[in-house]
Amino acid sequence: QVQLVESGGGLVQAGGSLRLSCLASRGTFSNYAMGWFRQAPGKEREFVAVISWSGGTTYYADSVKGRFTISRNNAKNMVYLQMNSLKPEDTAVYSCAAKWGSITSNWNEYASWGQGTQVTVSS
Repeated sequence: QVQLVESGGGLVQAGGSLRLSCLASRGTFSNYAMGWFRQAPGKEREFVAVISWSGGTTYYADSVKGRFTISRNNAKNMVYLQMNSLKPEDTAVYSCAAKWGSITSNWNEYASWGQGTQVTVSS
């Protein structure tokens, strides 16, 4: 089963940018659809973005569409989340997740999860 480690979180002012990275190890990375999810204190886990195994298909939550971009590099076993025009409501722990096969926004279908990285956006 693939193992995932996120990095790149931090504190940023509203309107700023961050790029999150997720490194996969073990398993065949290119077999997995990769998703980003987030969870703010006291709130349920929320879908952010997902990318197909090939990188050819992406899907975003309405709340981040036009501001966030998901991408992947299968040669480096990496998936990225470029976050621009950040808002205070984007503050959360962001986690990457891997799912065998097709993309989905349903977190229940993802078998492997990273430990998460904190993103804090100040107003």
